Amino acid sequence: MTGMALNDMPWWRWRANVRSALHMLSDPAFHQERWLPGTPGYGDVTDAVYRLVEDTWLDNWSAEKYVGTVFRDAEEAALVDHAVLRVLRIMHQVGADAPVAAYLGHQSWPEAVRAAREAHVRLAAADGDDPDVPPRSLDELAAALQLG
Repeated sequence: MTGMALNDMPWWRWRANVRSALHMLSDPAFHQERWLPGTPGYGDVTDAVYRLVEDTWLDNWSAEKYVGTVFRDAEEAALVDHAVLRVLRIMHQVGADAPVAAYLGHQSWPEAVRAAREAHVRLAAADGDDPDVPPRSLDELAAALQLG
């Protein structure tokens, strides 16, 4: 999310939070380099899930509700819904306060990572960003949200 043109979306701050969460959830190298060692400034799985569903309530209803405000089209919404369901299923099984290793070791984690990656790539491309840059820190996200 370097030069992301998010502010063309009415609820671009929500989009930024969802994108940040999906980006972190979708990157296995990030999991190993930042989340497992507990690197300050990057949160953890629970934090990412919170950003994913905090304002949007995607844990209660479909992303389709936000087409035109947070998501550009029904395809983005469907990919986000798929990722949210995969991640939430694991969270409910291992618990919201579980250590990062419990998520990463869950048998369905690779599927959740793939779903998050598909959604992340689609949203990043729609915003003109490179989906393969490493996730930004939470401080960088907060600064970007303040600039808007």
